[in-house]
Amino acid sequence: MDEPFDLLLAGGACVTEGRVVETDVGVRGGRIAEIGNLSRASAARVLEVKGLHVLPGAIDTQVHFREPGTEHQEDWQTGSKAAVLGGVTSVFEMPNTIPTTADAATFADKTRRANAGSWCDFGLAVAGTPENADELPDLERLPGCPGVNVFLGSSTASVVVDEAKLRHVLASCGRRLTAHCEDEARVAERRAMVESGAPVALHAEWRDVDAAVIATRRFLALARAANKRVHVMNVTTADEILIIEANRELATFDVTPLHLTFAAPEAYTRLGSRVQTNPPVRTEVHRDALWAAIRDGLCDVIASDHSPHTLDEKARPYPESPSGTPGVQTLVPVMLDHVHAGRLSLARFVELVSAGPARVFEIVGKGQIECGYDADFAVVDLGAKRTIEDDWIASRVGWTPFAGMHVTGWPVYTVIRGNIVMAEDAAVGEPAGQPLRFEDVS
Repeated sequence: MDEPFDLLLAGGACVTEGRVVETDVGVRGGRIAEIGNLSRASAARVLEVKGLHVLPGAIDTQVHFREPGTEHQEDWQTGSKAAVLGGVTSVFEMPNTIPTTADAATFADKTRRANAGSWCDFGLAVAGTPENADELPDLERLPGCPGVNVFLGSSTASVVVDEAKLRHVLASCGRRLTAHCEDEARVAERRAMVESGAPVALHAEWRDVDAAVIATRRFLALARAANKRVHVMNVTTADEILIIEANRELATFDVTPLHLTFAAPEAYTRLGSRVQTNPPVRTEVHRDALWAAIRDGLCDVIASDHSPHTLDEKARPYPESPSGTPGVQTLVPVMLDHVHAGRLSLARFVELVSAGPARVFEIVGKGQIECGYDADFAVVDLGAKRTIEDDWIASRVGWTPFAGMHVTGWPVYTVIRGNIVMAEDAAVGEPAGQPLRFEDVS
């Protein structure tokens, strides 16, 4: 008699290898053990998912859970609960906390916090700073580290790396280096155009297209000179896409649901600082270019850049209002609505939020529904019609720029390593996230 499964997902439409197949999925020991007709199999628990789609769990490669340093905005438990409520099974936490995750001690402290409080699996990026370039080869090999992240322009609690230090960081790194690309000199010289009380719509003029283009062009030129693999985060302009396309053998990039959904000036008129982020939401011309990159297969990843601030902080007069919005919980439903609208296929969505992140960052055992892979699933109802509201948001700040948006497509269950952690809008069990595993640095 065959060994029983720990969990059996029965009768769902499974998205695997770019195809949708009605099949059962059997889970044993936290991993996918068998895919096929398992109607005669026994299991400790059967999850009936007929009429639903079984997707690989979403991997959000850019979140800011704010712990340590600004826990009034977020912490590991609230941020990761938001993730699993939204169908996200793994996250990469960015290093610009207080203190910055930039050495073995701060990495160990953040690992301890994540192990204690995270509902989802996690990777912890290390910051490349002006001081730690020589330590990076050891830091990026720490268990659970996806690699090094640098800021070329200032943002929340960030440490800006100049060109000379960036050369040193690139020379030191073996994993794919990620960067937030806005030119610090241009941002600083244009700061005077946004006096206190200026309209928030000027945000996209202050941190303009050239600020992004200058930084991205420099970053890729230096990466080419060092012959290193890199990833550009939060691409927002048509111009950057052309630059990256010319450097595809070494460069990948991501875009966010915020920049795919909103456009200036309408978004600023309607939402004010609630849509303020870095790099900014731009005009329809640039939003259309992001969608073209998705359709053409150029874009590699969709990430939320979950960056929560309280509504009191957001209510400060611009530009004192901080940049950043919550996003991890809305990543899947917002993008499923774009699938429903025909802007991308379901298979392409899965590539961008699951298989793509696993490929780009060489995550072991994640991102696909295949035997031997971790049993991470987002089970979704593609026909469910819901309205995103602030009271659904589990983030400590309790709001979303997508509030009031009517969507078609909604996560029903979230499963991580065979454990059901979300069922019908409620977290199940206790936080039990684990560090992600990555291929060895060559």
